[in-house]
Amino acid sequence: MVLRLVLGALCAAMAAGQLASFDAMPGILGAYRLVDGRAATGLAVVLIAGELVCGAWFLARPRSTAIAPVWVFTGVSLIWSTLAVQAFARGLTVDNCGCFGVYLSQRLSWFVLAQDALLLLYAALLLRGARSARPAIPHTTVATENTTQGRDTPDDGT
Repeated sequence: MVLRLVLGALCAAMAAGQLASFDAMPGILGAYRLVDGRAATGLAVVLIAGELVCGAWFLARPRSTAIAPVWVFTGVSLIWSTLAVQAFARGLTVDNCGCFGVYLSQRLSWFVLAQDALLLLYAALLLRGARSARPAIPHTTVATENTTQGRDTPDDGT
């Protein structure tokens, strides 16, 4: 529950920072050189929407066992991690990782990659927790009739 509250606050803060600097988000995402123009704007919308969903759900319902917000969080974390890892591997200079829009900007570095890895670890923990918290579907046994040619036979083996 505490992890969900902390991640909910983080996602809400990220979404708020990105919404407040929405005009800059396509340029920030364009620095990763995977998307530009309308695709960068679309990606910004997807990321912000995902962060808003996670932030609101985790803060409002921290004990929820619903799997949907966990998958959304996992998707958002994977997108940010993919952007960072590919840019770092290609040696691109990204002055602002964009996690909080133009606020609390960080240069893409090992530290940002470690933060992304930590978010992926949290996503894995949430997925594991959500799966183990879901009630198992009870197996129903079908009563079998012990019949021979439509007649019941005794259970005593005779």
